[in-house]
Amino acid sequence: MSGADGPVTAALPDTQQGMRRRNLSRVMHTVAAHGPLSRAAVATRIGLTRAAVSTLVDELIRSGLLDELGPERPGRVGRPGSALAVSARGPAGLGAEIGVDQLTVCAVDLHGEVRARAVRRTDNRGRPPGPVLGELGALVGQVAEETRHQGLWPAGLAVAVPGLVAREGHLVERAPNLGWHGADLGGLLPGELPVTIDNEANFGALAELWTGAGHHEDFIHVSAAIGIGAAVILDGRLLRGTHGFAGELGHVPVRPEGPVCPCGGRGCLEQYAGQEAVLRAAGLDPGEDRVGLLAGRAAEGDRAVLRALRGAGSALGIALSGAVNLLDPQGVVLGGALAGLAPWLLPALERELGRRTATATRPVTVSELGPEGPLLGAAHSVVRAVLDDPATAVPAQG
Repeated sequence: MSGADGPVTAALPDTQQGMRRRNLSRVMHTVAAHGPLSRAAVATRIGLTRAAVSTLVDELIRSGLLDELGPERPGRVGRPGSALAVSARGPAGLGAEIGVDQLTVCAVDLHGEVRARAVRRTDNRGRPPGPVLGELGALVGQVAEETRHQGLWPAGLAVAVPGLVAREGHLVERAPNLGWHGADLGGLLPGELPVTIDNEANFGALAELWTGAGHHEDFIHVSAAIGIGAAVILDGRLLRGTHGFAGELGHVPVRPEGPVCPCGGRGCLEQYAGQEAVLRAAGLDPGEDRVGLLAGRAAEGDRAVLRALRGAGSALGIALSGAVNLLDPQGVVLGGALAGLAPWLLPALERELGRRTATATRPVTVSELGPEGPLLGAAHSVVRAVLDDPATAVPAQG
């Protein structure tokens, strides 16, 4: 499964079959983005003849990817066409997230609606990948079964992991907060579905690009849980880097002589702005709802918490200023747990950016997706792959 970086169809061969698959993708993307639409409206939008579009639409209806809803609404000139929409009973994208303290799975349909969800609270730090993936597989099976009861069928599975994932592979090179190093997850995941594994920050940024309220095509997305991740979107595409490791903001040193980080470095951003680091600085014990605890204390004016959040915001601004100077993005987006702490992080963060960036300060916005970003991005990546190459999206038999 691909599609996270852009349309798969761009790489299809320049043959008659390749052209057909590209046109099927164009129809699917157009109906998904602007539907319900008639065949004539689709033909106008993508520049094909109505006859050609009708042939493509008929194929997509037979495949269960499009539905005919009946005549278009009255008021249009001429004979009304039959309105088309992406199917509510077709493929679903399964997304999963391996967190330090929980496992989560959800299913998203072609409309982008979450149709099923399952969560298991568990401490995954130091656990071998096998047992963790076993529990995750059980949740995937539970969600897949629920989608089937709704008339959907799973088109693939994408898994968000808090670590470095080798490009185009299933190898987690390093996930310090889980204690995983060189973990090949390929053989440990459910075998009946196509599987993609990627860094959670990448999926969070893609969720913001595809479903968020922001309209930037170039931005740095920063998210946090126990650790801190970041991803870069340039020209509407995810910047991966040579090995797939781009965006490791959490391990940028902000104070070179600072405390030792699980990654082996010193003074990394995570040691000042990760959830547990902020709790330590505030003198609080970690609880189940870390963000709720910090936000509640900050709203009450707890001086130690406010000081810890100011320090975290300052560290974030220092780390981000280098990335902003280097990449010149349109803006910065705070997602994940950071979104819930934005009122107390932003002043110090923006102050550091203003001091340290070479040109006008970029806007810092707060994601409306919050901690759901990586999970939704994973599920939506499967949906995008269906839209990008619908010719390959056929329901599993049995």
